[in-house]
Amino acid sequence: MAVPDPAAGEIRVRIHACGLNFADLLMVKGTYQDTPQLPFTLGMEVSGTVDALGDAVTGLAVGDRVAVFGGQGGLAEYGCFDARRAVRLPDAMSMIDAAAFQIAYGTSHVALDHRARLKPGETLLVLGAAGGVGLTAVEIGKLMRAKVVACARGAAKLDAARAAGADHLIDAATQDIRTEMKALGGADVVYDPVGGDQFIAAFRSCNPEARLLPIGFASGDVPQIKSNHLLVKNISVLGVYWGGYLQFRPEVVTGSLATLMDWYCDGKLKPHVSHVLELDTVAEGLELLRSRASTGKVVIRLADEA
Repeated sequence: MAVPDPAAGEIRVRIHACGLNFADLLMVKGTYQDTPQLPFTLGMEVSGTVDALGDAVTGLAVGDRVAVFGGQGGLAEYGCFDARRAVRLPDAMSMIDAAAFQIAYGTSHVALDHRARLKPGETLLVLGAAGGVGLTAVEIGKLMRAKVVACARGAAKLDAARAAGADHLIDAATQDIRTEMKALGGADVVYDPVGGDQFIAAFRSCNPEARLLPIGFASGDVPQIKSNHLLVKNISVLGVYWGGYLQFRPEVVTGSLATLMDWYCDGKLKPHVSHVLELDTVAEGLELLRSRASTGKVVIRLADEA
């Protein structure tokens, strides 16, 4: 394919790395809320170098190192993206870290800070705590001084959650979430990228005035919530779609990313990338997500760093 030319307001990026996300699997099936019209190229978030500028682009220059949430087009050597979605990278951030950063950390920070208003000392239950977004929720929850309970399947995934700062661990394969959470005093905030039976168990372990954050449905089961159960404990359910803020309140995303970049530069955040693969093994990378065999992020490398 020919290298594309940027339109007005766009930048062309020589892509170094692309982070894979569970939403890519939904796009393959055509079930994601923002699935583009066919044909399109997968790859929602990239890191790379600005290679060309379209008309009316200001604040960026050819040669700048950037991360971009484009929503599509990342699994390619070059891509043209809206310049307003580009974030200039600090010198200390590698291209691999940058490709793993925006969606996972951005989702967790907006969810816990902007939506749930997580307070110091509250108990945060993170489901799917070893996944791409789950580990970031553990990290950010600790930075926000919550008591973090990480729920994942198996010792290896729980070890990753412990290393990210979890105070308590629940093995979803062998332990009952509701029983374990009741013993810990119940949940004030639930961060849920899993759905299904785990959501129901977490819901039943909530304290009065708890906040539940549906992030996604990796289990494939979208739980149905009975409103009378919300009423009894004054529980709030707060939907979180990070990319949606770019459409109606982009300042929420830009402000959050500025905070997260500062935390990264201060050494407070360390992206967990379990697999770095090459472009010809994208299918293998997607299967790692589908089978939940990865911890943290899977990143596709398209070019070496200069």
